[in-house]
Amino acid sequence: MKALVLSGGSGTRLRPFSYSMPKQLIPIANKPVLEHVLTAIRDIGVTDVGIVVGNQLRAISGALGDGSALGVRITYIPQAEPLGLAHCVAIARDFLGDDDFVMYLGDNMLPEGVADLAAEFRARRPAAQVVVHKVPDPQEFGVAEVAADGSVLRLVEKPARPRTDLALIGVYFLTPVIHEAVAAISPSARGELEITDALQWLVDRGETVRAGEYAGYWKDTGRVEDVLDCNREVLRALTRSVAADVDEASEITGPVVVEPGARVVRSRIEGPAVIGAGTLVEDSHVGPYTSVGGDCVLRDTRLDDSIVLDGASLCRVRGLYGSVIGRSAAIGTFPPPPATSAPHLPAAGRHRLVVGDHTRIEVAA
Repeated sequence: MKALVLSGGSGTRLRPFSYSMPKQLIPIANKPVLEHVLTAIRDIGVTDVGIVVGNQLRAISGALGDGSALGVRITYIPQAEPLGLAHCVAIARDFLGDDDFVMYLGDNMLPEGVADLAAEFRARRPAAQVVVHKVPDPQEFGVAEVAADGSVLRLVEKPARPRTDLALIGVYFLTPVIHEAVAAISPSARGELEITDALQWLVDRGETVRAGEYAGYWKDTGRVEDVLDCNREVLRALTRSVAADVDEASEITGPVVVEPGARVVRSRIEGPAVIGAGTLVEDSHVGPYTSVGGDCVLRDTRLDDSIVLDGASLCRVRGLYGSVIGRSAAIGTFPPPPATSAPHLPAAGRHRLVVGDHTRIEVAA
């Protein structure tokens, strides 16, 4: 079995971050979403992975390389423009050959993995097996109507009046017959080759398409709120590991990971939290559900329930929560550059910020 990971989307709902980095590289507990995806794929015994990429090939390949560090082998498959999930299958035809494969959306987080569903597919080997999850708003998804025995009766993309609450959540186990289906369908009204149309073509032809329900935590990391929620979920599973320089005046409680090369000085860190390699935390309080990336600086700062990306600096920021701070951003009281026109943040109160890469925000004295 091979894997096809789809990472060509532009991530408009994750701006300003998706202006400067692919949404699939947003870190969850200090690891890019794609790294979590590839780990889940490796854990079902699949190591030959094709990644469909759009105009962010350089950024994604720079982060993942050839995949060897994660125990997989990556082939990058360029996609000139996003024309649907089934289009991704079509352009990956040479890579996929005649192998079964799992297709996985590159911005999906399923922390509990899909090992049981993969084993079910291998045991039964239907023409296709979709992964479904009960959602409160099925009209926003592809929806499956499923018989009592688990076979799919009908698939509808974003129905106005859904007949079930079983949404397709972006993991599909497929056999080579899907290529015939993809070749047989036409673009939808929105101009895309829909994988739901290809799967429905199989159903209409009498092929067996099954649904496997994933009951664990699932999140499409397409919005800042979803990224923060997913970060909380992944951090809950942390195992304490402090492999860094922590002075005697500091206190670390709960499941906290402090990576090698980090320094904690006169500070308090409450888990679950992770502090990246090379980061300095000084005279600060890092609260629960916070991820701080590598090579950051936190001085006289308090934050919780937040994500700080690599290289960011926070100085005298006392009250950040539910925030995402971009790479190499600077927030706080710093020596101002000549004729600074940086926006200002009041010194007092609690603040919730979404700050893009390389942004500078001054804190009022």
